[in-house]
Parts: sequence; C-alpha cells; structure tokens
Amino acid sequence: MKTTTKKSQIEFIALMAALMSVTALSIDALLPALGVIGKEIGTVTTADNQLLVTMIFVGLGIGPLVFGPMSDATGRKPSVYLGFVIFIIASLICVSAESLEVMILGRILQGVGLAAPRTICIAIIRDLFEGDYMARIMSFVTVVFLLIPIIAPAMGKFVLNHYDWKGIFYVQIFISILVAGWFWLRQVETLKPEHKIPFSVQRISNGFIETVRHKETMGYTLISGFVVGSFLVYLSASQQIFEIQYGLVEQFPYIFAGLAIAIGAAIFLNGTFVIRFGMKKMVTFALYGFFAVSLLYVIIFNSNPHPPIAILVGFFALQFFFIGFLFGNVRALAMQPVGHIAGIAAAITGFISTLMAVPISIIIGRFVEFSTLPLFIGFSVCSFLAICILFYINISNKKVSEVVA
Repeated sequence: MKTTTKKSQIEFIALMAALMSVTALSIDALLPALGVIGKEIGTVTTADNQLLVTMIFVGLGIGPLVFGPMSDATGRKPSVYLGFVIFIIASLICVSAESLEVMILGRILQGVGLAAPRTICIAIIRDLFEGDYMARIMSFVTVVFLLIPIIAPAMGKFVLNHYDWKGIFYVQIFISILVAGWFWLRQVETLKPEHKIPFSVQRISNGFIETVRHKETMGYTLISGFVVGSFLVYLSASQQIFEIQYGLVEQFPYIFAGLAIAIGAAIFLNGTFVIRFGMKKMVTFALYGFFAVSLLYVIIFNSNPHPPIAILVGFFALQFFFIGFLFGNVRALAMQPVGHIAGIAAAITGFISTLMAVPISIIIGRFVEFSTLPLFIGFSVCSFLAICILFYINISNKKVSEVVA
C-alpha cells in the first residue's frame, strides 16, 4: 500500500470495520427480541426463532455472487451503495412482517444487501495489502468490528424495553445510512480502471473455475465453513441457552458481551502474533486448541445437560478465544492465491463457506433446545474435520515443494 499517515490508516480501519459492523448489528441487536418477535409472528417452537438469525446468512452467501463480480466491473463503491439500498428495503419488509415466512424473506434480503459492504470490504483490503500484513489489517478491522457484538444486544434490549422490536430495525436503518454517508465522503475507489473486468455470467463461471482449482483457497474456505458454521450455532441459540435454559433474561446481553470480548482479545493479539509467526502457524495452533476444549467439555459433561453457568461461560470463552485467531487468518489464507480476482474470489469463497455454515447451524441447532451438550459435540466434529483439511493442505504443499526442489 502507498505510504499513508497513521491517522488516515486508523480511519481506514475504522471505516472498514463500520462496513462490516452493520452486519453484526443486524444479527446481534435482534437476539434479545427473538422470543418476542417469535410470539408476534407465530413461530411454533423456540428452534424456529433461530431461523431469524441463520436466514440472514443465506443472503450473506448469495449476495457476494452478484456484488463480487459487479465490484470488479464497476468499482468497489457503487456495489456498496446498492447493497445498502437493498438492506434498507429489506429492513422495512421485516418491520411489516406478520408471519415467519415474510420475516425470513426480509432477513434473507437483509443478508443479500449486507453482502455488498461485507464482501467488498475484504476486496478493498486485498486491493491495498497482501500476505501477513493483510491478515494484520483484517485483525485490526475485526477488533473494531467486535465492539458491535459487545454493545448490540444491550442496545437491542434497551430499544425493546423502551419501544418495541420494530424499533431495533429502525435503528439499523439509521446507522446504515450514517455508514454509507461516511463511506461516500471518505473512501476513495481502490479498483484501478485498468483492472476492471466486464460483468458477465462467463466471468463468474471462469472466476469460479479458477478459484476452486486452487487447493489452498478451497481448503481454507472449507475450514472457514466449519468454523463459521459451529460459531453460528452458538450465535443463533445463545438467547435460547442463556434466557430459556438458564433463565438469565436480564443478564444475557452482558454475558454475550463478555464472550465477544474473548474473541476480540484473540483477534487483537493476532495482529501482533501473525507478523511474528505467520498465518499458517496461528491457524494450526487455534484449530488444535478449538478441538481440545470442545472435546474436553464433551468428556466431562456428557451426562450433565446444564453445568454451572460460570463453567459453561468459561468453556465458551476458551472456545471463542481460539476462534478469534481463525476468522481473519483463514479468510486471508484463502484469498492469498487469488488476489488478482479479489472481488469474484471473495464472493465465491464467501458463498461456499456460508453454504456450509447455514445447514451446519440449522442441523445442530435443532438439538440444542434442552441441553448445551449438542453444541459442543458440534464444535468437536467441525474442528476435527477442519484439522483433517488442514493436514491435507500441508501434505499437498509438501509434495509440491518436493517436486519443485
């Protein structure tokens, strides 16, 4: 990246985090209101309420397939603007929803719209940085981004107590307009004119073929799918676990915030460690830690559906600490070989990982209604499969190195 002042780089990190944060706000601020919304729109079971969280990820997976290639053809900024317009329209659909089906439609469309700033944020960073420095910037962006999960549930609870659940969507609309305005005023276009690629179905097809041919890109994308999928189970079931299973209705926003801090601490440390040790070592360390903690929980509490809340939170904190080292690094490793097609590659890798994560979350989430044990069994299985993929990547790279030598 061209030399910039420290102040301008701080603003860049804050702006990229803001683009990502609208997504977190749309998910996390709604968590305290899931039960209330479920009653109003007539959901049958508490597990159905989880769909209000997971379905937004369907849109987040589909949207990049349009916005990624569009950003490569027209530039990064126009796609972000269109995404915010779709998000605002979708939010109004959610406000007017009187059934689960209409609410799901609105949440999917919210995800489609938010896919633009979420995906193109990564493409912008890839336009300007590469390698371990890209991972470093991604880590700092994610640290700022994680401020939203810390405060969003409390904000959602406040709006719910003083207005109603619809007010949460109005707040989301207002904040999205502010972020879009900031982006319009302060972010320059990062896609150079000579690098623009015409938008076409053939372009998407060619980009897909090129992306999936990179073993490292696909391997780390699959790892991302397992990691995001297992975390999404917690995200969609957290209200059900803490408010219904443990009866901690008032304490839920603060517990959620504390666990978000555990992820933030890891991501903050990753910004330093990744330069010293490299992305691959950090991912290996985190995956083994993730698997060990989840397996330990399953062994200790296989016959206890509800361990003391302090112990449960402690295990969650350890899990999320390791996950914090995975988010930015895994995505950066997946993007590293395909920087020349950053927009379409970010779209395709995001689509594939989300296509994995949503079913994983829905399937495991159905078993979490009465116990937390299925959640940790899911963590164990997902992390084990991710380790197997990492082992395959390392073996493949070793063979390639031996052939080159």
